[in-house]
Amino acid sequence: MVKFASLFLSPLLVLVVSILCITCIKFCAGATSTYNVLSFGAKPNGVKDSTQAFLDAWAAACGAVDAARIYIPKGRYLLRPLAFNGPCKSPHITFRIDGTLVAPLDYRVLGTADNWLDFQGVSGVDIVGGALDARGSALWACKASATNSCPGGATTLSITYSSNIKVIGLLSLNSQMFHIVVNHCQNVEMRGVKVMAAGDSPNTDGIHVQQSQNVAIFNSSIRTGDDCVSIGPGTQNLWIERMACGPGHGISIGSLAKDLEEDGVKNVTVKQVAFTNTQNGLRIKSWARPSSGFVQGVQFLNVVMQNVQNPIIIDQNYCPHNINCPGRVSGVKISDVVYRGIKGTSATVVAMKFDCSPRNPCKGIRLEDVNLTYKNQEAKSSCSNANGKSVGKVLPDSCLLK
Repeated sequence: MVKFASLFLSPLLVLVVSILCITCIKFCAGATSTYNVLSFGAKPNGVKDSTQAFLDAWAAACGAVDAARIYIPKGRYLLRPLAFNGPCKSPHITFRIDGTLVAPLDYRVLGTADNWLDFQGVSGVDIVGGALDARGSALWACKASATNSCPGGATTLSITYSSNIKVIGLLSLNSQMFHIVVNHCQNVEMRGVKVMAAGDSPNTDGIHVQQSQNVAIFNSSIRTGDDCVSIGPGTQNLWIERMACGPGHGISIGSLAKDLEEDGVKNVTVKQVAFTNTQNGLRIKSWARPSSGFVQGVQFLNVVMQNVQNPIIIDQNYCPHNINCPGRVSGVKISDVVYRGIKGTSATVVAMKFDCSPRNPCKGIRLEDVNLTYKNQEAKSSCSNANGKSVGKVLPDSCLLK
């Protein structure tokens, strides 16, 4: 009788446990509410203004007590500048884009705003898929015409004062200014991001990071007219891995020394990046003026250069176009920078240039397994006020002071 009861109760216990598990998954983890922008009046025809519909969908998702999902189906959605502000009640919001968000044809609508799409003061937001088309070429043409009537232009996607953010599989097209800006944020992850703009488009940095900690960028491709990634003051613990860059101005720390009181840049890793036909490869740049800023603990690892004008460069006399140059001495202190496994071709004879501050010489520069050539010939290196050492095979020959 005991054995029979055990056999009878076992399936019942399994069923009870299963029900409890399903209930826990549903209620303990929290359900997800979906807010389709079409339900709020958005039109996927690229003609009707859908700005208010997107704001209403955000308000509903932000105010939800459980996880929320804003869904943008396939189609084209015309949007003016708009801000998705927090804090939110919802602990997690997924902004799922299957369509394309497009800016107005009149570039002045965005051009007079700082940002097109602005996420500010939010936490636990995922921006997934889709495309952002800022239609920036008209503003670029205005700026190229040398008239004084052109607006400054807007950043396409701005993420500020936020934490625990993911940007996955997003395409940014033809931004008026910077494509993506991460400012005063913590714990930001980007994967599979693509940026596309003309090689001569002005100030269209792909991704700009400043005053932020714990930012990671993986498996991304950036083709633009300015820096693929620009790294500003106050950046700490930045990881960039598996990126294709070009055309563009390379990956740049700086420019620094814009201000006398300036936060430093610390713990940056750039790994497995391919530069093709870029102006620079791995660059650190600062203006020649006093500053409390610094660059410390940088690793450039396993990088391939193809026809890059300045594959490795530290420039502490930065002054584009030699206009209004400060002509002083950079106060930025640069130390502990590693270049390991850097290979490929330079478009100029000087493949490595370390132009450091005479008052604050670069310290702890390490070259290891570097092989850069110029038109299948031996390239050259140039050093000023740069201290460090080379390990293993280093071409061109190191000019660092030991």
